[in-house]
Amino acid sequence: MANKKGETKVAELNVIAKRANKTIYRDGDKAVKVFDDTFPKSDILNEALNQARVEETGLNIPKLLEVSKKDGQWAIVSEFVEGKTMEQLMDENPDKLEEYMEQFVDLQLEMHSKKCPLLNKLKDKMNRKINITFPVLDATVRYDLLTRLDSMPKHTKLCHGDFNPSNIIVGADGTMSILDWSHATQGNASADAARTYLLFSLKDEKKAELYLNMFCKKSDTAKQYVQQWLPIVAASQLTKSVESEKEFLLKWIDVVDYQ
Repeated sequence: MANKKGETKVAELNVIAKRANKTIYRDGDKAVKVFDDTFPKSDILNEALNQARVEETGLNIPKLLEVSKKDGQWAIVSEFVEGKTMEQLMDENPDKLEEYMEQFVDLQLEMHSKKCPLLNKLKDKMNRKINITFPVLDATVRYDLLTRLDSMPKHTKLCHGDFNPSNIIVGADGTMSILDWSHATQGNASADAARTYLLFSLKDEKKAELYLNMFCKKSDTAKQYVQQWLPIVAASQLTKSVESEKEFLLKWIDVVDYQ
């Protein structure tokens, strides 16, 4: 049933994905991400702005179409991209894992080659996240993490912040599109890689090691340099408050001897 504006009600659309505080629907050639009432309006508008800014880099991403209210809830409307996620392809074709991982890393390196100077700075975002980990991390640990963060080189590469196979859509012709720019920043590519490694590690250690080895080889980056970011990205992940991840993340934070 359509509303007064002739639009289909959100509840009648096909659900593509569901998260804790948002649901993504398909509406013909559009993808509609609808946020619940607990999601800050400023974060929704920032995500849309990130997406619009990244579009300007020329990367293959869904075009932002509108930010509006759907049935009283804030929504971001983008182009719908046909295809399967890279995660689906990796799971369905384990014999092609290395081939898919190579495509995945190449796409991440292409992204890192871009500049997007109006995005928030990665180090500023990490600083804010570390500072809100109390009481899980005490003042001494937070100080060590912030000192480490401050010592890391400042770069201005385009970083996704959640670059994982579920956010890559592969079309029937092999064209890849990168979704979900809510965490995008400008900063150090190795921090972005460390976060991708963390996301793999939470699910599959074998894939995580394959990814890290391939990223470091292709980007000519020392593995130790990426690893220096691991306690920082683990601390930022703690702010998501996923109980099943907590013990794993705390080990990553504790394992490093801070300088």
